[in-house]
Amino acid sequence: MHKNLIIKIDEALKKLNYPADVSIEVEIPKNEAFGDLSTPIAMELAKHLKKYPRAVAEEIILALDGEFFEEVSVAGPGFINFKFKREFVLSKFSELLHKEEEFLRQKLSNGQKVQIEFVSANPTGPLHLGHGRGAAIGSALANILREAGYEVSTEYYINDAGRQVELLGLSVYYALERLFGKEVQMPEDCYKGDYIFDLAEEIYKTYGDGIKNKSFEEIGPFLIEFSYQKILKEIRTDLEEFGVEFNSWVSEKKLYHTGEVQRALINLKEAGYIYEKDGALWFRSTSFGDDKDRVVIKSDGTYTYFASDIAYHKNKIDRGYDELINIWGADHHGYIPRVKAAVQALGMSPSQIKILLVQMVNLLKEGKPFQMSKRAGTFVTLRDLMDEIGADTTRFIFLTRRHDSHLEFDVEVTKKQSHENPVFYVQYAHARINSIFAKAEKGSVKEFIGELFNEDELKIIKKLLQYPMIFELSVHFREPHRITFYLQELASLFHSYYHKYRVISEDEDLTHTRLALCKGIMIVLRHGLRMLGVKAPERM
Repeated sequence: MHKNLIIKIDEALKKLNYPADVSIEVEIPKNEAFGDLSTPIAMELAKHLKKYPRAVAEEIILALDGEFFEEVSVAGPGFINFKFKREFVLSKFSELLHKEEEFLRQKLSNGQKVQIEFVSANPTGPLHLGHGRGAAIGSALANILREAGYEVSTEYYINDAGRQVELLGLSVYYALERLFGKEVQMPEDCYKGDYIFDLAEEIYKTYGDGIKNKSFEEIGPFLIEFSYQKILKEIRTDLEEFGVEFNSWVSEKKLYHTGEVQRALINLKEAGYIYEKDGALWFRSTSFGDDKDRVVIKSDGTYTYFASDIAYHKNKIDRGYDELINIWGADHHGYIPRVKAAVQALGMSPSQIKILLVQMVNLLKEGKPFQMSKRAGTFVTLRDLMDEIGADTTRFIFLTRRHDSHLEFDVEVTKKQSHENPVFYVQYAHARINSIFAKAEKGSVKEFIGELFNEDELKIIKKLLQYPMIFELSVHFREPHRITFYLQELASLFHSYYHKYRVISEDEDLTHTRLALCKGIMIVLRHGLRMLGVKAPERM
């Protein structure tokens, strides 16, 4: 429906010889009294035309072909509001029912290659809720972009080199020393969750006295490798059960072993972006807007994390992606300018890399902060939450807010089978419609009779016709949560309708007309849930 409107506005602008390079934006009015859709185009054009926005809006209205519109009006400073004719709305609804694939699948890309790197947690402990939220966002975004025609590759970058995995091995070493009966104090910066002692216990049972009285220098490499591989395996398992799979897993350590880190720095040095100062090597990131230059090799000859990040992004660029999307925790905010600087130095436009920062998740139980276990030490794990409320519920909840907004939710609410639980409410709408069809004769839908739709039903139909626009906005802004919001609103409309009207009655024409409405709702719910990676159950 929004695309039909954009075409009509574009035709009007051409008639008026208005600037052709202005983007036509279409919005859904917050107040339905203002119409079905609106556009701020008059206010945008007014800047170029040196006219009052309302005057521009009136000129556009006069130039419009009004075949689709019941009413077109100007509101506020110059918004143009549109109310569509009933017959046009019903013709688009018929498209949804009879050309489902064409209605739902929008080609918004010419096959551009997009890489989404997400989660990428250090393999030094279980995934926490922030990682889980990033996983839900990354996998839903991949679903949406693929559906829109992008060639999408998902990737997990394994930080298996450097200080953090060393600390993991050291933590397990001290836990082993305790198992061997030694009274040792674990260093302050070591990992202290119960999982460290689980790892030590497993190593102790398997290797026993063979590693007793060995120094960390002797068995450290073995402990590091054993521990991080074990944790990485658990991470893979948790993500798979969470419905997240990656096309590739890239090792930071491998970038060093293959010489990619060294070669990337040589390339930047040859381009004039690496220099020496105080015995260290620096990347000239200030040339690309960073607030200071960044060290890539310290004066003691060790590489910084940034050095391997440069090599990793060069590796991505060399693979020929048109766009890179990195999904990071909010604590990486200060890291963005240097990575964007590196990408530019490597020859990619800054517009081709998008970094989404994911805020943390706070759990409540009956309104109070809630900790479910202490296995990970100081945080609740993704596994804990999945075990408590299920993978589907966890995914959906993680996608109910924009990625950079704090997310707080009550675990007890997500267990309720009521409207308070957004995931249940949406899934139950699908299951409830499925049960209606199970009761309907032969479960079939005949052609609807448009005159039989009342105002409540027409309101739902208009909501259904907004879905392609919501989907397009989710793709454009790289924001899956827009679909989650929409599904909650649609489910709410359906449940209210269900309690007010009988779908199946003695009136055959009315029954089939209402079944057609239910079919349309089911089609959209199923597609939206699939985009989010959440099941659309047939019964609950």
